[in-house]
This record gives sequence, structure tokens and C-alpha cells, in this order.
Amino acid sequence: MAADYTSCSEFMDWELDTSTSNGPTLKQEKQLSASQRRYYSFCRRKSFAAFVASKRDGSHEEGSTSWRCCGQTFEEHSAIHKHVARTHNTEIQQLTQATYERLLSQLEEEPKMQQPNEREAEPVDISAWIPETGHISEEQLQKGPGKVLLYYHYCQVEDPHVICAWQKALCEKLHLTGKIRVATEGINGTVGGASMATDIYIDAMCSHPLFKMDKEDFKTSCGGAECFTDLRVGVYKEIVPMGVDPDVISYRLAGVHLEPEEFHKEVEALLAEGDLCNDTILLDCRNFYESKIGQFTRCLAPNIRKFSYFPDYVDQNLELFRDKKVLMYCTGGIRCERGSAYLRSKDVCKEVYQLKGGIHKYLERFPEGFYRGKLFVFDERYAISSNDDVISDCRYCGCPWDQYELCSTQFCCQLVLSCLGCRQDGHTACCPTCQTKGQAQSEASPAVLHHKEECECTGGRPRIPQDV
Repeated sequence: MAADYTSCSEFMDWELDTSTSNGPTLKQEKQLSASQRRYYSFCRRKSFAAFVASKRDGSHEEGSTSWRCCGQTFEEHSAIHKHVARTHNTEIQQLTQATYERLLSQLEEEPKMQQPNEREAEPVDISAWIPETGHISEEQLQKGPGKVLLYYHYCQVEDPHVICAWQKALCEKLHLTGKIRVATEGINGTVGGASMATDIYIDAMCSHPLFKMDKEDFKTSCGGAECFTDLRVGVYKEIVPMGVDPDVISYRLAGVHLEPEEFHKEVEALLAEGDLCNDTILLDCRNFYESKIGQFTRCLAPNIRKFSYFPDYVDQNLELFRDKKVLMYCTGGIRCERGSAYLRSKDVCKEVYQLKGGIHKYLERFPEGFYRGKLFVFDERYAISSNDDVISDCRYCGCPWDQYELCSTQFCCQLVLSCLGCRQDGHTACCPTCQTKGQAQSEASPAVLHHKEECECTGGRPRIPQDV
């Protein structure tokens, strides 16, 4: 059953229709506390794994695995998972509810364990780390030209909850919005606000005794507080979610950092050799929707949806990297820190290098260099540009287009490239399936809506592509 439980992690992409079950409705589930939702989600995954394991076909020869359910035989994990999620939602819901109730009863008998993100921080005086702004008007801190900062810093943080409290107080005082992740391994953030406020924020980070960052560690672009919907600061296991314990694969194992000038020369040499060069891989470790609108010339861009899929991608394509020199890059550099460490841990590459400061710093130095197209960013802007190249197309008519919009279908989280003309014609969804579903949703009552994402974009893409 362990194998089934591990492999069914992607079940979260197949949320069950609970409209016919006795368990909590979606609305009720949202009303649970954060810890209760985590417990319930855990029970749902565990119940799903147990149900799948019960369908294992034991008549097959040793070394092969298949499942029997509803008179059908399934040879692949994805097939049995999809069948169970769509056909047996009532049974899964009942199992989930029973498991959830047992878990709650066990927790009532044991001392309550504090969750990482819910721990009550002990009173700590953080006022010494909050800069004095009495000489600056509130208008200066909120209005005028703005910036968006992108940064990260790896270091040992003894009490991340104290740093979290300080970051919240600092950003609120400076009227900054954005997202900040704090962990025992460091801090990773992107914040936006007025230029005066972001400058004060940088000074505060550079003067903090724990981080001691340099101004060069911050990547800046035009923007402001309006680029984010709110401020989110939290404590996590990892400052970039790769899904691998930082104590197992540490950033300290990262590849050799190359300055933008050095990386530029390496790419230049790679392109000069053309097809004759077969011992070097230029690896984009971002997600597919990022590399789709901008990338380095002649790169390998894995068709993965999340960075947490990157380790599996490496594992399933190890021969691709064997005895190769790898040049890695990402948006700001942080994913390369963990990604290169994971790749190096496999001990198959000849050399592993990474672009220091990521594409952001490279474009500051080479706006018309070997990176063409837009740079995807994780805020309301979706992308920023330094050159006029458009390397992607409209999803519907095929004309050059690289401006993302969120799919118009409710509950779908896909981004869509649909040009102005196609959007005016009503093509605002990520695919025809979502377009049809969106039209049906507009005519249906809220009670009959299916609260799950299911479309050609997710159904037709393998979770981990094989590029060997």
C-alpha cells in the first residue's frame, strides 16, 4: 500500500465531487480551521490510497502491477486514480469521514501538537529591527513611483516565527504587499510598494544582524503595492517548495554560481558550436508556462507544472544528464540553489553551474542577450520584458501573443494566451473543454457546480515528461 499512497499524491489534482456524500460540503470544509483542513486533506489522501490498494490485482506475476475495479483492469497508476476519483467518490468520502473522526478522537486523547504555521510566537522585542520613519510622511510611503523586489537569502534561522513577526510588522509599517516565506533555512520574498518604502525595506534587510544582505541581492522591477492582492508572510519547511527535506538535500550542495557575464559566455560558446555540441545542457528549471513566453536560446525546458515535480523529472531522465555539463537558470536564482543540489546529489553530471541572480540579473546586464521573450513573474503583472521578441502564440488563432490572463472558467487555475481578437470573440478559457464548461456554469445554479479543475490542459499533459 505504501507505493499506492506515494504515487497517489497527484490525487489532489482530482478533487472529488462531494455533492452526494455525507461528509463536509466544500463550503463547510472551508469553514474548518487551517489545522482541521490539513487533517481532513490528509485523511482524504489516506482513504484514497487505501481504496486504490484494495483494488490491486494479486493474480499478476511478480514484478508487474495492475488493479481490478468495476470489471476493468488498469495497468497504470494514473488510470486507476482517475477511475476511482470519478466513479467512487461516495465511497471515498465515507472512508474519509470515518478516518477523520478516528483521527480527531485520537487527537483529543493526546496532548495537542502545535502546527508549524500555527505556533503562537513568544513575545519578542522586534522594535530594534523596525526603522524609524517619523521623518517621512505617509503619503511618501504609499504614493509615487513604485517597485517590486525579489530576493532570497539562505542562512540558519533559529526561530523563524520571530522573523515572520518582524517581517509582518515591517511590511505593514511600509505599506508593502507581497509574499514572504520564512524557514529555518532562510527567507524568500517578493514585495511591492512605493520606491521610498522599498528602499527602506532593503536597508532594513541589509542591516539586520541575521541576514546582513547586500543591495545587490535584491532584484528590482517597475511596479508597486498594486502588483499583489495582499501581504502574506508565513513559516514553512522550505523557502522554495521543491518537496524535498532541506536537511536531506541542502542548498549547500548547490552548483557553481556564474555571474551573468560568465553565464553569457558559456551560452555564447554553446550556440557557436551548434549541433556539434552534445556534452552541454542549458536547463530551464522553471514551470512550462514560464518558459513558454520566454527562455534562453536552445535550452531544455521541462514540461512540468510545478517546481515540486522537478526532482521526479530528474529521476526519470537521469540518462539525459549523464556525463554532461549542465548550465541551469531560473527567475531569480533560488530554484537553482535547490535544483542544482538535487541534480548533483545524483552524481551523474560532469559539472553543474547555475546563473547567479537568475534571469532577472542577466537581463539587467544583457537586455538584448540570449534570453528572448518575456520574463514570467508571480504577481498580478504575470510578465515583464526587456526585449520586443514574442516567442509564444495565441491558443486559438496562432498569432504571436504572450500576455497571460487567468482562465475565465470558475475553479480553473490555468493561465491562457488568448489575443485581443479571440477574447472579443469569447475565447477566454484555457481550452475548448473549459470554454464549454464555463458556458454551462453560467447557466447552472451554484448548487450543481463541480468544484474541481478538469480540462484538456491538465488531462493531456503527463505529470512528469520523459525527455530522454
